[in-house]
Amino acid sequence: MDRETRLFAENYFRGVGSRLPASACARPRHVDFIEEPGALSYADFVKRYLLPNVPCVFSRAFTESWGCRKRWVTPGGQPNWEHLLRNYGDVVVPVANCGLREYNSNPKEHMPLRDYISYWREYIEGGYSSPKGCLYLKDWHLCRDTSAEDVFTLPVYFSSDWLNEYWDTLDVDDYRFIYMGPTGSWSPFHADIFRSFSWSVNICGRKKWIFFPPGQEETLRDGRGNLPYDVTSPSLRDTCPDSSPPLEVMQEAGEMVFVPSGWHHQVHNLQDTISINHNWVNGCNLWNMWLFLQQELRSVQQEVLQWKDTMPDWHQHCQVIMRSCTGINFEEFYHFLKVIAERRLLSLTKGMDCGESKGTESTAVGPQQAAFDISRIAEVLASVVIHPDFQRLDTSTFSPRPEQLLQQLETVVSSSFL
Repeated sequence: MDRETRLFAENYFRGVGSRLPASACARPRHVDFIEEPGALSYADFVKRYLLPNVPCVFSRAFTESWGCRKRWVTPGGQPNWEHLLRNYGDVVVPVANCGLREYNSNPKEHMPLRDYISYWREYIEGGYSSPKGCLYLKDWHLCRDTSAEDVFTLPVYFSSDWLNEYWDTLDVDDYRFIYMGPTGSWSPFHADIFRSFSWSVNICGRKKWIFFPPGQEETLRDGRGNLPYDVTSPSLRDTCPDSSPPLEVMQEAGEMVFVPSGWHHQVHNLQDTISINHNWVNGCNLWNMWLFLQQELRSVQQEVLQWKDTMPDWHQHCQVIMRSCTGINFEEFYHFLKVIAERRLLSLTKGMDCGESKGTESTAVGPQQAAFDISRIAEVLASVVIHPDFQRLDTSTFSPRPEQLLQQLETVVSSSFL
């Protein structure tokens, strides 16, 4: 990020209000398609798509050099079974059954990749039918489970990725995934975890994306307030006649889709497809993440409200339940902010390369990006420390204490250095 882009982004948040929810973004009339890699700079991406929080699609030219596009796919555009088996056959992967519904998702099992590929080939030979149903390999952590060297190169547009930077620092998890599935496999209607951004590249195959801008999903809720499982269901047209039509995108092999924060979507594989997908958070959608966590806690508290007066440490139990359901609670959110903040402070004072990600080329965070990140963390942390439920946590063992970290960040933000 250069200085001009940082100032533009900071002025943007000052203009719209730092507490702007994702639902305030405008609905675009169409989804832009970026043809040439040289036609869009990082600054352009920030101004046109990241800050306005609208989707776009990048052409196959952006991923032409990726190793997975050369080795995971046959000349005919089909999955290269032999290469995948030779390199990853023994890796255990999660597989969802698209024909079974478990709440608003699909139940999963785990199996070696070689067993899934065997199923997939039999599924194709059987005319895309099997007694086992339509199975979809989803959320395989390739970068965590094995070497991702020469598989892909992180696009510069998505290099400010706090979520994976945080988990890489802890060395326990990540939000980088491989998806593989036959024609007809699909993902039910959802918004991405923590209201993160995401990007998705088709290594081979074709997908259909159905997008609903933030807020539009509210018109799809049923009488109990539940969102639909399948927005293509004919019955939905009868129950939700006032819903605006979604944006639809056809994603071809090699193309890359940017999914904005808080956009609900449903995805269908129209051909045998392999894709790489990352979820990511940064200063541009950090407030959306914080709003989402507050909403999740309120939902948990409402569910167990009847035990508030009889359950010791009711508030702490709500945090435990929230983490179990959501994957994070207020305490871990503070540690997430702290880790990124401390790395950005180091990058300003010592020139530390604090943005390198596993399986990708180095994406060093420069001083302008670090300054912007610090300002956004300070804004959100100021809200966190005064939240009544955060104040109920025992922060005596936190180092630094939240108030101390906030003071440090605000000092840096107000300094002439920035």
